[in-house]
Amino acid sequence: MKLGFWKKLKKPIMVVAPMSGITDEAFRLMFLKYGRPSVFWTEFVSTDGLFSKGREHCLKILKFFPAEHPIVVQVFGSNPLQFEKAAEMIAGLGFDGIDINMGCPNRDIEKKGGGAALIKSPGLAKEIIRATKKEAGKLPVSVKTRIGYAKKQIDEWIPTLLKENIAALTVHFRTRNEKYRVPANWELAEEIVRLRDRYAPETLILGNGDVRSIAEARQLVEKTGLDGIMIGRGVLGNPWFFSGHYPSILERLNAIIEHAEIFDDFYKKDIGKDGCCKQFDSMKKHFHEYAKGFKGAKDLRESLMKVKNSSEARQKVEDFLK
Repeated sequence: MKLGFWKKLKKPIMVVAPMSGITDEAFRLMFLKYGRPSVFWTEFVSTDGLFSKGREHCLKILKFFPAEHPIVVQVFGSNPLQFEKAAEMIAGLGFDGIDINMGCPNRDIEKKGGGAALIKSPGLAKEIIRATKKEAGKLPVSVKTRIGYAKKQIDEWIPTLLKENIAALTVHFRTRNEKYRVPANWELAEEIVRLRDRYAPETLILGNGDVRSIAEARQLVEKTGLDGIMIGRGVLGNPWFFSGHYPSILERLNAIIEHAEIFDDFYKKDIGKDGCCKQFDSMKKHFHEYAKGFKGAKDLRESLMKVKNSSEARQKVEDFLK
């Protein structure tokens, strides 16, 4: 088993979930400045996309700065051969690990047999892990999944993955069909830790689902025996999450401007003659989270939904402060 950087991490391990259109370079740089996680993850990329007309877009997603180490690439797909090719490519890009998405409930991904659909195809899931490990070189291979597809399947599904001697396994404590509609089933965490101890004692186990603060994350580790926690939606609008700092309203407003300017700088080659970046709309998810919970926040959010670049975002925040 190749543990790579994982064996050097201080526990509890705290990481940000890979989220498409969210955990991009600008987002990660905000966390690098205000409170970094134990490990960075890229947005997830398609193994097929890495070898298609969309290759350049995928490679753009995979750009990172040296200060972000350790950083892991998450990939999705359903063709073991493509995973082999992708692993070989990623091994040459300077990353610290490869993570396989076996939990995403997105219909487009599932239609092609990837993401959570792999829970229904354990044989294929094993082939994919083996193919990835074959060409990953020194990079450790990990998996992110759910507790089942239509029902809880931890007794059969989790051992299937653990027996492949992966470096780490992140478990989102909902089934695929539950998506995000019900509370995460954290009561299953201790059972999954016991399965790890039985089948793959060296594999690290991270839990995921509904964690809203670093204090809550630490409590869950202490209670369940997990090695760490992966946080998704709970970090949005809060690059201070891992530091434990509770930002003032002014700090959050300044973060809107800073985040937008970093984003524009990263995508400056894509800015048109009108001063607008086609990708800038993805920043509005972040604006929505930064501008919450204070007087006038709703009006500010509505005005930020109309901006087209960081200069306009700065103006809206400055107008609000006046």
